[in-house]
Amino acid sequence: MNDENIVKKTCKELGITQKELASLMGVNDGTPAQWSSKGDIPDMAKNFMNILIENHSNKKTLDKVTTALKILDELKGS
Repeated sequence: MNDENIVKKTCKELGITQKELASLMGVNDGTPAQWSSKGDIPDMAKNFMNILIENHSNKKTLDKVTTALKILDELKGS
C-alpha cells in the first residue's frame, strides 16, 4: 500500500475527517494532513492506522454475526 494514501484510506474506512483521526491518534490536528501530502509517515502511525482499519472491519463483522444469531434465535422461537 502507498504510504501517502494510508491517511485517506483510514479516514474513508472509518468515515472520519483527518482532524478526527488526529484526535484518535493523539497528534496535532494538522499532522495527518502533513503525512498525507508528504508521505513521510512514521511506522508507528502506519501501524496504528492499519489497526484502526482492522478494528473497524472486525466490528462490522461482529455486528453481522450478532444480527445473524438474533435472527436464528427468533426463528427457533417461532
